[in-house]
Amino acid sequence: MRHRPTPTAARCAAVAALLTTPLVLAAPASAAPADTAPAAAAAGPAGTAPQADFNHDGYADIVATAPGGTVDGTAKAGYITVVYGSASGAATGKHQVISRATAGVPGSPGDGVRFGDRTVARDLDGDGTGDLVVTGGGAPVVLWGSTDGKGGGAATLQGTDGGNLTAGDFNGDGHADLVADSDGDETESSGLHVMYGPFTRAGAPARTADILTGHLFRSEELTAGDLNGDGRDDLVSMHAFEEMSESSELWKGGSGGLATKSTELPDAASATVGDVDKDGFGDLIYRPVPGGVVEELPYDKGTVKVAYGSANGPGTRTTTITQDTAGVPGAGEEGDQFGYSLSAGDVNGDGYADVAVGVPYEDLTSASGAALKDAGSAVLLKGGKGGLTGTGAQAWHQNTAGVPGVAEAGDRFGEAVSLLDTDGDGKADLAAGAPGEDGAAPKDTGAVWSLRGATGGLTTDGVVSYGPGAVGAPEAGAGLGSDFAR
Repeated sequence: MRHRPTPTAARCAAVAALLTTPLVLAAPASAAPADTAPAAAAAGPAGTAPQADFNHDGYADIVATAPGGTVDGTAKAGYITVVYGSASGAATGKHQVISRATAGVPGSPGDGVRFGDRTVARDLDGDGTGDLVVTGGGAPVVLWGSTDGKGGGAATLQGTDGGNLTAGDFNGDGHADLVADSDGDETESSGLHVMYGPFTRAGAPARTADILTGHLFRSEELTAGDLNGDGRDDLVSMHAFEEMSESSELWKGGSGGLATKSTELPDAASATVGDVDKDGFGDLIYRPVPGGVVEELPYDKGTVKVAYGSANGPGTRTTTITQDTAGVPGAGEEGDQFGYSLSAGDVNGDGYADVAVGVPYEDLTSASGAALKDAGSAVLLKGGKGGLTGTGAQAWHQNTAGVPGVAEAGDRFGEAVSLLDTDGDGKADLAAGAPGEDGAAPKDTGAVWSLRGATGGLTTDGVVSYGPGAVGAPEAGAGLGSDFAR
């Protein structure tokens, strides 16, 4: 899909205004009429992450990263975009662009620092409003949400470089906690640095703890959710050594926080948590590493597995789904990477978590029959009484009827996926990123699509798509949609 650019002078003026306006997560750069909102964002199925809501209006907000964006002439300095939710879903007229050049944000743009490499959304200070942590270009930055229209300001997150940053409530006290990779003892084991909430507005946690993982290198990925139904989130760390994957580790939450001893789980390259069978236990949905060889991932057809939760965490009951599973659209082909990205949420409002599966290296065919290598797609797998299956699965890409744009080679639609309720109707909507999307002139500007949830699943009714130009952000090489807030 190609997005119509704004005139150059207008675009530059808009960018300058957005990047120099005082940080106000709660007040969009372009105001739209007020919505009649629900009292608070609804909670999803067991194990799913809380919704990102920075102005406490009950509508989830979409945070999309553009780590390749140029800021103040500095290449790959990176920025993030926030598009606010509304009664009609994602509202591009209510947006912000934030970088290290934004007034009030600590630090300054740096060449290649990729601000927005990772973002995590949680209420860190316990004021009932979501906050956002952004990594890249030094110590992570906390952007405080607020409801007064004046903005909450920003602070440096203390004591971590933010590697693989993830959030959860690991001790069940109702306050969000953060965990990130650390270097451990630097000789025998990598570590996890746990920061327990509530956090002060200066970015300091209430207390910290350090855990040795037993793996030599930092984790490849971290994900969290309540896998045993005890009301405390658990942590799963994924590991590799050189070209070989290693066992994932389950760190159970408890009244004192995360356990210091882990339980081994199968190796994984990506993962999410959500209760796909509605039994009250979060289930671990993950992509296994083919043959345990990390270097084989780019050639992998892709697989999604479910390890169902229990009172003891993920158990022996499992489900395996590929693009060759009955009901799943498409066919598994070398290099598709089905499961590259994963997100859980209830799309149809039946109480079962559904799973969005990114397939960014899916090859498509144009209307003229031309091959479109790595155009990408996203697949929705639906939960039910028996768990996750291929029954009723849906596939979405830019050649799907009703989806704006046209699929092109290298778009990588589905490289990032996120299920969140942007319209407050109790049904999760799909945000899908295509960081390889080209604008009218610049390459790899990136773009985001939001498809709304409905009783029958995802729908193109009210679909929204936007690239950097639509929110007044720098375009060339930005890679908007590389990731979403976790």
